[in-house]
Amino acid sequence: MKYRVNRKTGDRISEIGMGTSYLYQAGFERGVQILRKAYEGGINYYDLAAGHGDTFPIFREAFRDVRKNVFYQIHFGADYTSGEYGWTLDLKRIQKSVKHMLEELGTDYIDYGFIHCQDEFSDWEEYQKNGVYDYILELKKQGIVRHIGVSSHTPEVAQKILNNADVDMLMFSINPAYDFGQGTYAHGSTDERTALYRRCEKEGIGISVMKPFSGGQLLDASRSPFGQALTQYQCLKYILDKPGVLVALPGAQSIEEVELLLDYCNQPEENTDYSVIGTFAPPQASGKCVYCGHCRPCPMGINVGLVNKYYDLTLAGDNMAAEHYRSLEKNASDCVQCGHCDSRCPFSVKQSARMQEIAAYMENLK
Repeated sequence: MKYRVNRKTGDRISEIGMGTSYLYQAGFERGVQILRKAYEGGINYYDLAAGHGDTFPIFREAFRDVRKNVFYQIHFGADYTSGEYGWTLDLKRIQKSVKHMLEELGTDYIDYGFIHCQDEFSDWEEYQKNGVYDYILELKKQGIVRHIGVSSHTPEVAQKILNNADVDMLMFSINPAYDFGQGTYAHGSTDERTALYRRCEKEGIGISVMKPFSGGQLLDASRSPFGQALTQYQCLKYILDKPGVLVALPGAQSIEEVELLLDYCNQPEENTDYSVIGTFAPPQASGKCVYCGHCRPCPMGINVGLVNKYYDLTLAGDNMAAEHYRSLEKNASDCVQCGHCDSRCPFSVKQSARMQEIAAYMENLK
């Protein structure tokens, strides 16, 4: 397992985490085995916007001896007091539900307390008006909530909350379908979504990714909006290449599914190559590098995707990205204009011209 550090909190988080929408369907004993398998494989980050309240006792049993080694995302607005999942902006219901979740989990603290499911501007306005945000801040002062996060499917709303609140983690829905305008939660244009990812990278706000497979649609050609199936590993690599992303949160209902997720770390490059999405990306995505690395190997040894990524982040104001660029063994100034990357790019990016642009910009930046 590989790990990434949340720059705002210092937490070392596994690249692959777990969502829990359907874990309860495995039953208590099997659920405990699934979580222990995930933990033993190095997964240390778990989202608890669960599909049912029966999920929480499973976590209590599975992690009672290792609670300090795992991170929980707990959502202020997800209501499990009836057992079933419910969504609320009512302060008293949220207070009751949070107390209930902590008791069921057998823990007295929350690693990441999330402002839950903010998809409309009115949600955020009501969240503040009802005192829910103040409640999270008070729990943070008391040490019960260690860090604050926000979950959203809408770039505009997420941007506004990042302007208004001190957020350490953003939970957002990222996959090739949503980024290219396909699916229920494909909110915002490709550029708006990219701008959000770059802002998070610039400001050190980690992104935890929900719906990595678009509810399984991307894994099934008959259900995929593209009419072609991707693999779990292609989707995970696509997500983890995005600026700001710390952890992907796929779900699992069996030991076998956990083993498949854990095996992502052992996949050869050809199994994670998602460049095929260039064949069904919309016109507005053409000519834009998505850092897929399909142009490799460069005869001069340049990591073209990484050079593009650091350049784009530098343009977004990320000074650290500029330093990362300068630390590369080979960068855009080493390009000899052979055109190898141009011929291989599935997104029709003229990389040789872009290398000249990047080299000139970075040189002038010094």
